[in-house]
Amino acid sequence: MNWLILIIAGLCETAFAFCLGKTKLVDGTEFWAWIVGFAFFYVLSAVLLAKATQTIPIGIAYPVWTGIGAVGAVIIGIFIFHEPATFWRIFFLTTLILSIVGLKYVG
Repeated sequence: MNWLILIIAGLCETAFAFCLGKTKLVDGTEFWAWIVGFAFFYVLSAVLLAKATQTIPIGIAYPVWTGIGAVGAVIIGIFIFHEPATFWRIFFLTTLILSIVGLKYVG
């Protein structure tokens, strides 16, 4: 169950990165709405991470959490914010994923 909570926490980290990305595209009331979304997902992500670390070692949980957020942010950047999907970005994204999976298996 705590692995599911950790995955949701990582997805919340991706969500707060998305909200942060949207703030640079808008202003006024819409800017503040995205800031509220950012704050909500930021707090929810941290609370869920804390819950997950009650049974998952922090040395595994934290890298998985940040990895999900980092991978999610890159994917959102490419598909939603139209950032370049260069060979090297995909290469290092893949090595990040493999490193997180490897850390889980050796931990």
